This record gives sequence, C-alpha cells and structure tokens, in this order.
Amino acid sequence: MFESPLKKNPYLQSIVENLPDTPGCYQYLNKEGTVIYVGKAKNLKRRVSQYFQKEHTGKTRVLVAQIADIRYVVVSREEDALLLENNLIKKYKPRYNVLLKDDKTYPSICITSEYFPKVFKTRKLIRNGSQYYGPYSHMPTLNEILSLIKQVYTVRTCNLALTPENIRSGKFKPCLDYHIKRCKAPCIALQSREEYMEQISEIRQILRGNTKELSRQLMEQMKLLSEEMRFEEAMELKRKYDALERFREKSEVVSHIIDNIDVFSIEEEGESAFINYLHITNGAINQAFTFEYKKKMNETREELLALGIVEMRERYKSRSPEIVVPFPIDMELDGVTFTVPQRSDRKKLLDLSELNVKQYKLDRLKQSDKLNPEQKNTRLLKEIQEHLKLEKLPAHIECFDNSNISGTDAVAACIVFRMGKPSKQEYRKYNIKTVIGPDDYASMREVVYRRYSRMIAENTPLPDLIIADGGKGQMEVMREVVEDELGLQIPIAGLAKNDRHRTAELLFGFPTMSIGLKQQSALFHLLERIQDEVHRFAITFHRDKRSKRQTASALDTIKGIGPKTKDALLAHFKSVKRIKAASLEELEALIGNAKAKAVMEGLKD
Repeated sequence: MFESPLKKNPYLQSIVENLPDTPGCYQYLNKEGTVIYVGKAKNLKRRVSQYFQKEHTGKTRVLVAQIADIRYVVVSREEDALLLENNLIKKYKPRYNVLLKDDKTYPSICITSEYFPKVFKTRKLIRNGSQYYGPYSHMPTLNEILSLIKQVYTVRTCNLALTPENIRSGKFKPCLDYHIKRCKAPCIALQSREEYMEQISEIRQILRGNTKELSRQLMEQMKLLSEEMRFEEAMELKRKYDALERFREKSEVVSHIIDNIDVFSIEEEGESAFINYLHITNGAINQAFTFEYKKKMNETREELLALGIVEMRERYKSRSPEIVVPFPIDMELDGVTFTVPQRSDRKKLLDLSELNVKQYKLDRLKQSDKLNPEQKNTRLLKEIQEHLKLEKLPAHIECFDNSNISGTDAVAACIVFRMGKPSKQEYRKYNIKTVIGPDDYASMREVVYRRYSRMIAENTPLPDLIIADGGKGQMEVMREVVEDELGLQIPIAGLAKNDRHRTAELLFGFPTMSIGLKQQSALFHLLERIQDEVHRFAITFHRDKRSKRQTASALDTIKGIGPKTKDALLAHFKSVKRIKAASLEELEALIGNAKAKAVMEGLKD
C-alpha cells in the first residue's frame, strides 16, 4: 500500500498544499540546501503534487526521497516558465536534470571591436565588445563563409594596433597582403575607415544570412556605376557579386521564398539524446548546430526537444515566427507557429536536419566506441535485445554448427560469446555418437540435448540466447529439444546464409520471421563474426579428427609398430608423407633396424 511521503513531512505538505494553480518553475532542494532538480509547469500545484501522489521507480523514486525543501517562481506565461527553467538549470546544474553535453567547443566567426576590425575563426569567446557568429558544428559551412570573405573583401589579417594616433604617427609599414592586393593598407591611411567599415557591414549581412539582400544591393550599385561609365569600379563590384552568387548556390537548400524558419530534429541512443538545429534565411542555412543531452530521469522525446528548442533559440537569439519539428509538441511560444510538415520544401528542410542529427549521432558513437569498446559491445547487445524483444540483455550467447563429409567424422561445435566477445575457454567440441550418415538435424538434436541436459545437471547458468548456424529447420530442432524435451525457456535465433555462403539474415521466433538488419551495420558484423567463428571452430575440429583417422589407418595397421613408436615417428618426421619419403638409414637411426624395415614395408603404395 503506497503512502505519500508528505504524510511524514508536514513541512513539505504545507508547501505543496499552498502552491498556486499558475505557470511557473519549481526547485527541489536536498537537506544540504543544494538544488537537485528544476522543473517547469503550466500548473505548479498539480505538477508538483504528482511527485508525491504515487509510488515511483528508478531515479524518480531516489529524487523524491531526497527532497527536503521546495522553492518556486510564479510567471505569467508558459514561455516565461520555459526560459526560466533553462536559465535555472544552467545556473545550478542540478544533479537530476538533463545535462547538455557541450564538451566540444565549436568554432565561431569573430568580428573584433577594434577601430579597424579583424574577421577570423576562433573557439574562444572573449566578452570585450567583439561580435561572434556561430558556433558552427558543420566545418564545411564555416570554411565556405571564410573563403567567400577572403575572396570578396580586403579585410586586414595583421595584429597591429591600428588606432588613429598610431596611424597618424606613421609607425607602420604595409605588409605582403598589400602588395598582393589582399589588403588596402589602412595602416598607412591608404584606406579610409568609412570604406573599411562598409566592408565589415556587408560581412555582417553575410554572417546573418542576408545574402539575397546584399546581392540585390550589389546589382543596383553595379548598374549605377555602369550608367556613370565607371566601368573599372563596376567590374570590381561584379567580381563580388559573382562570388556571392556562387556561395548562395552552394548554400541554398530550398526555395528562397522560405525565410526566417527554425528547424529541429531529435535522435536518441541509450542515455543520450541528439538534437539538430537549423536556422533558415532566404532558403539558405544560416546557422547549423547539433548537440547532445544526457538523460537523467527517463525524459520523453517531447520534453528533450522542448528543452533543446529553448536552449538554441536563446543561444542564437532567434526570433523566427515558425518552428519546424518532426512530431507534435505540447509547447507554446508567443507569436510562434509549430509545423510538422508532410511534404513540400519544409519537409525537405526537416529531412536535411534529420540527416545531420543521424550523422552526428553516428560520429559520436564511433568516438565513444574507440574510447570504450566495452560500451560498444553493450550497445550492440541492446540492439539485439530490442530487435528480438528479449526480456533481458543477451550477455551470454551460444551458437552451434555441425561439420561432416558425407556423414563421416561427424562433429559439432558450440561457441560462447560473453558481452559481445568470444569466451574461448568455454568453447566445446562434440563427436556425434548416435547419428549414422549425413543428418544435420539429428546431429544438432543430439548436441543441443547433451549440452543443456548437462548444464541442468551441473546447475550451470544457461545462456540468454541460442543461435543456430542455419535456418528454420535447425531452429525448430533446437526448439523441440530446449522447450519440449528439457522444458527450458531460452530464446532461439538463426543465422541464414546466401548462395555465396555469406551471412544474409537473422531469423527469430516461431513461426520464424526475418529480422531486418543493415548489411554494413556494426550489429550485422557482430552476428557475422559469431557465425564465422562457430564455422571456423567446427571445421578445424573436423579436419583434426579426419587427419588423425587418416594417420591412424596408415601406421596403426603395421604389425610390430606400437603407440610409442608411432608417436616417435610423427614427432620426428611431422607427417606420414615424410615418413614414407625417409630412407631406411634415417628410420633405423630412430627406431632400429627391424621396426624400420616393417615401416618401410607397411607404407609401400
């Protein structure tokens, strides 16, 4: 019977009972007075009460047990609650709130606040009046913009202190950039500040994404100069215009009619959520950023996406009146429309965002896998668990394969994988004892029965998943033994091969279904490795057995040659073929005259 924690804590009960029915933010504090959780609510009283009205599991139960005090802030609108929650999380970094993983500092473009500003890429943000555009998580976009600025504008790259006093004093000399026409030498007053700042103004427009308007202005100026027959100046503007148009062609992703839109998409992987943000101006991507949240309280996709929207719009100071999202979201922002597109140019933008977030997730997983291979194996096992809908993680997997040639020297093998890695000390070889002739199904039945009846007798932990190196027939034989004869409930899968004898599909269930897997995925390669390993182990055992039988038939039939003599011969000559090729003198030196003659006679073709 559940009993509310409030009954044991009159102090908390009085706070909860007196909470207002208005929007706001609430903060949970522990007994040390540390903020451990920050949340938002349309209705403070109803939302906070929910934490104490039912029995929770996992991290929520731990959180509730630690609450010693509650603070709250009332706001007038839901949008204010969203913004306040975001700011409070940044301020207090509560233990049980989602954590924005921003461990990689992405570069921005800086325009300094100097008398003659510089423009450059940087990862450091210094609050000295300089302007920063970004950060850019997509490096090709950043490089394209910097390349355009370098082509079109003669902005200085030096670190000289170009103050009016220093320039008037004549303490500077023009550098190489001036001589190759990359700079107009403002350091020696060959370029006025007014002309220089016009360039900076145009660069700011490019960085804000206003390339369409800038192109229009350049075209008008070009026409005016042509009419005034100032052709040399007009040609200089045309060079700028052409470079800007080439940049727009590369960066425009949809119709230029689409303007001032934010696009968001989300992907999840275990305890991480990845969110991509695109800001579109005149059909071109003006901002692109992908980031990662670390989940703490089993937050839903909707909750995580809402947090991401607030975070990105605040970071980039976006005031876009439309936000494109992949699914409906219970969120209200003043003057903002949320769109879930099914077709048209907005759907293309959403597809592009989803492509970016999936690539980012893949890149992060690859980085993580390199740093922590164990984590990669756990992730792959979780994928198997999800694909096959298993109750528990398949940490212990066993796979079987048979090997024989026309029924002779029939053997079988069982390999064991633990946490996605081979456990070779647990591999087992089986000589088929009860089957006569080439009958793979009967051989599989015998081996599976021997394996698991013994494990039951010895009280050995059973596997989480059994895999047959074969299709439906092998799986059904396994099921009859495991479930019908032994009464065990162990999931059974099959790995079927194609005409080229390569791993083709994963089979599961009764009736059997094919589980769709991407052929080049890490999960597919793990299953392929399991199948290749069991096949290798079975084939090696079969060859060894066949070789021993063939060796035995050649030496064991010679009268007077016992096991010790045979071992001595094989240890010295390594094979029957070399024994046959040996001279009588060589044999005599090893085993004596009588036995040497017997071997020579017995091995004659």
